[in-house]
Amino acid sequence: MTLLHAHHITKQFGGLTAVNDVSLTIDAGSIVSVIGPNGAGKTTFFNVLTGIYKPTKGTITFDGKEIAGLRPDQITTLGICRTFQNIRLFGTMTVLENVLVGMHARLRASLWPTIFNTPVVRAEERAARDRARELLTFVHLDDKRSQLARNLPYGDQRRLEIARALATSPRLILLDEPTAGMNPQETAEATRLISRLRDDLGLTVVLIEHDMRVVMTISERITVLDYGTKIAEGLPDEIRANPRVIEAYLGKGAAAHGGEQVEG
Repeated sequence: MTLLHAHHITKQFGGLTAVNDVSLTIDAGSIVSVIGPNGAGKTTFFNVLTGIYKPTKGTITFDGKEIAGLRPDQITTLGICRTFQNIRLFGTMTVLENVLVGMHARLRASLWPTIFNTPVVRAEERAARDRARELLTFVHLDDKRSQLARNLPYGDQRRLEIARALATSPRLILLDEPTAGMNPQETAEATRLISRLRDDLGLTVVLIEHDMRVVMTISERITVLDYGTKIAEGLPDEIRANPRVIEAYLGKGAAAHGGEQVEG
């Protein structure tokens, strides 16, 4: 079943076309990677999907509903969440509090019951804290729930960002370079976590990633952008040997010689 379909998406900033007529179909329960050299338009494409930017042209449907032009909070409520290339945690809040922030879109208490701290509000807060701890356990951070987020090691901060995204109760999660800056051990742990998002939680996952070992290990399909244009799409083995992809990453000389496969 198709969960998300982006149809002929174009995003222009004045005279600059950052994303040029890109279409992408995401099936429910799949793990898909969007790759390409620096400046290829990958993050801009994510920003369009999540409502940060409104597309100049094109349509986006999620679970059959048109979402192009909706605000980010509206898209989050529908079931799409994301992480960012640059970690955006609340450093002076605890690990647990960061996850609770992610639950804001799902809390139902209105202003006056919250002010008077009614039993309904207290019950909702207890349920939220229990759910936050479940998510921290899932990403192996519950034992650090009382620490300030800024004091966590880098790999733990990345996992906390994923836990906060999960707190929105998504169906589709977009991960923007989830292993950036990690050492090999942290990368291996992050790769296993990404697989568990689909295998254990039933989520659909789309990631931007520069580490080709990660991409080739967990992706079922890969889309390649270059200068804002989709130049290839297919299975990992097809992408690894695609001449246009080799040229985009390694230059025309590599492609002309039959090319070294793209391995990262």
